[in-house]
Amino acid sequence: MKLTITRVFWLMGFCLFSLIVWTGRPALAENEKTKILIGAHLPLSGAGSLVGAEQKWAYDRAVEDINKEGGIYVKEYDRKLPVRLVAIDDESDPIKAAEAVEQLITQIKVDLMLSGQVGAMGVIPGMITAEKYKTYYHGTVIWIPDFLKHNFQWCTMYFITIESIAAAPYKIWNSLPEDQRPKRLALFVEDSTDGKQIGELLVGLAEKYGYEIVLQEFMEMEAKDYSSQIFEAKSMGVDAIILFANVPESVILVRQMKKRGFSVKFFQGLKGTWATDFYKALGKDADYIFCDGFWSEDYPFPKAKELGKRYYKEFGKHSVGAGMYYAVCQILWQAIEKAGTLDSAKVRQAVLDNEFNTVMGKVDYDEKGIALFPTACFQWWKGKQRIIYPFEYSKFKVKISPPWDRR
Repeated sequence: MKLTITRVFWLMGFCLFSLIVWTGRPALAENEKTKILIGAHLPLSGAGSLVGAEQKWAYDRAVEDINKEGGIYVKEYDRKLPVRLVAIDDESDPIKAAEAVEQLITQIKVDLMLSGQVGAMGVIPGMITAEKYKTYYHGTVIWIPDFLKHNFQWCTMYFITIESIAAAPYKIWNSLPEDQRPKRLALFVEDSTDGKQIGELLVGLAEKYGYEIVLQEFMEMEAKDYSSQIFEAKSMGVDAIILFANVPESVILVRQMKKRGFSVKFFQGLKGTWATDFYKALGKDADYIFCDGFWSEDYPFPKAKELGKRYYKEFGKHSVGAGMYYAVCQILWQAIEKAGTLDSAKVRQAVLDNEFNTVMGKVDYDEKGIALFPTACFQWWKGKQRIIYPFEYSKFKVKISPPWDRR
C-alpha cells in the first residue's frame, strides 16, 4: 500500500513538473531568439538592376556595420541580436516583387521588411503585400501621392518630392549673377507617365522662378536619333536644356548635340545623367553636365565620407545614392532598439515617434509615416559628381559650359 501511494505521489509530481516545463517552453524558445531576420526584395536583374545592386551593397554594409557592434540591443530579449539580411531578386517585376515579399513573410518568417526599388515597379506591390500580413515595411523610392492613396498602416516612406527635383535647376540658376543665367529654355522629357508629370511641374515652376520655356519636346524612349529636336532647339536659340530620360537616351542626345555643333550654357539631366555609366560613355564630354541625386559623400554627417570611400574602393566610382539606402537601415536599427521589441506595430510607432541620426543628417517622420530629405544636384567635373545643391553642403563653383570647340 505504501509503495502504491509513493508511486501515486511520484507520478503526480512528475506530471506537475512536466506541465511546468511544457508551459514554459514557448517563453523559453522565444527568449532563445538568436538573430533579427530582415527581408528585402531587390531588382538584382532586369531594368532596375543598376540601382538594385547599389541598394543591396548599402544594405549589406549597414548589416555588416551593426553586427560589428554586436548587433541591435532588444530589451525584450535583454541582449544584442545580430542582424541577418535575406534578399530576394524580384527581377524588376511588380508581380514577382509581391511574391517575394509574401515568401519572405510567410515562409522565411522575417521579422521586418526593408524597401525594394522604384514605386510601382517594386515598392507599391511590396507594401501592399506587407499590409496584408501586418508586417512593417520600411520603405523608400516612392512618391508621396502614391504612398498616401493606399492609406498604409504598416509601412513608412523616406524620400524626396517630385516638386523638389523639378525646382532644383531653377534654384541653382537663380543663385548665379543675373547676366550668367539662361534666357531661353528647352525641356526634353521622355514620353512616359513620369515624363509628362515632371514636364508639367517644370513648366509651372519656370514662371515662378522667372524662366521662359521656348520649346518642350517629348522624346520617344529607346529612340536612336534626336536630330529633329536638336535642330529645332538650335534654330530657336536655346541656351539651356532640362532633360528627363534614361542613361542610353541621355548619352545619345549629348553625342548628337556635339556632332551637330550645338552646345548650351546649362545642360541639366534628371534621372539619366547621374550614373557613372553616363560619364564612362562620354568621357570628358560629360564635364559641365548637371545631374540629380539623393546623397553625397561630402555631406557633413558622421560616416558619410567613410561610406563614400568604401564604395569607391570597391567599385572605382562615386555614388550619389548609397547613403540614402544606408540611412534607411540606420533608421530601422535605431527604431528597433527604441521599440525594445521586434513587434511590427511597435517598431513602426518608434519610427513615427523619434528622430534619427544618419549619413543623410537628422530624419524625422510625420504622423502619416512620411519623412523627406532635400534633393541633391551635382555637376560632372573630371570624373566626379561635384555637389552644388543643397547650397549649404557645396564648396564647388558652378561652371558654365563653353562651346564644344573651346573645351
